[in-house]
Amino acid sequence: MHPFNFDTLIKKSNYHRPLIFNSVLWLLAFIILLFIFSKGKSPIKIDYIYTIIFLLFMAVPVSINFYLLIPKFLKLEKYSAYILLFIGNLFCFSTIYILFFQSILDRLFPDYFFISYVSKTNGYTIFGVFLVATTLLKLAEDWFHFNTLENKTLKLENQHIQTQLSSLRSQINPHFLFNSLNVIYAMALEKEAHITNAIVELSDVLRYVIYDSDTERVSIKDEIKLLQNYISFQKYRVQTPDSVYFDITIENENFKIYPMLLLPLLENSYKHGITNNHSPEKIRIHLSQHKHQFRFEISNRIHPNVKNTLDNAYSGVGLENLKNNLLLVYPKQHTFTIDNTTDTFKVTIEITDEQY
Repeated sequence: MHPFNFDTLIKKSNYHRPLIFNSVLWLLAFIILLFIFSKGKSPIKIDYIYTIIFLLFMAVPVSINFYLLIPKFLKLEKYSAYILLFIGNLFCFSTIYILFFQSILDRLFPDYFFISYVSKTNGYTIFGVFLVATTLLKLAEDWFHFNTLENKTLKLENQHIQTQLSSLRSQINPHFLFNSLNVIYAMALEKEAHITNAIVELSDVLRYVIYDSDTERVSIKDEIKLLQNYISFQKYRVQTPDSVYFDITIENENFKIYPMLLLPLLENSYKHGITNNHSPEKIRIHLSQHKHQFRFEISNRIHPNVKNTLDNAYSGVGLENLKNNLLLVYPKQHTFTIDNTTDTFKVTIEITDEQY
């Protein structure tokens, strides 16, 4: 599979159309100048000739401005140099126009008697106004091109991110399902009476994991309910009533977060923090939300018999997916820290969402 390349996709849909822009610009200029030179009356042949030759004269300084001065100086923020060269370009071709335009017309069209529509005194003004106006139009066209290109880039990036998130989430769901089915399997082997209730509770959890979480954001209330349902389900495996200490402090239960951020951490804590049915150790969870700040901290005791495999265990599918999701969904808006001491493993997520 070829790597995703934004530049290649953007080049295939280039909104910059110099030919269209120049055609529209010079057609519009021709219509306006023809109206001015004919003084609002029905134009005659000599008016058409004068307007066309005038635009050909004007095309030279305008092209120099468009394709040399603007890209080489103005867009590179060399403002002083651009202003000086712009003025030089203006005065150079205005002077050429004043000195030679009338004589060139007489040589090219000796059968016509041309009356100069532009006097020598206002020739500089006409050229100045035309150059400034076309410069503004060119900058507007470049801005439109840039803005369209930027919007397209953002859309492509968003599509790419959503594809990545869908891929990551599709890995989380089987991982969770595999762990849960192991619990049901163990209960079935032991022919426990509560297996029917466990299956119902598991179905509620899976409904959320597979269907309800398939959205861009979910409320904290829904994520907390998912964690509580998972804890309730895990009691069938752990058989310790108070294996989890869950502290919740939230201001807004409708505060939105990306779904399935927290469950992988709880899964890992159960897997590595509670090793037998009589373990007195607790998984400790502190979840808080204040204004636009969200914080989730989870810790569990590290037992000697899992210490050697802890690094590999905590770098598995669930934790790696969580890191990737945070980077994609909350770029520069989150912190993800792991505190791995001698006997405790703690993970802390802090999210700042300025929309709240």
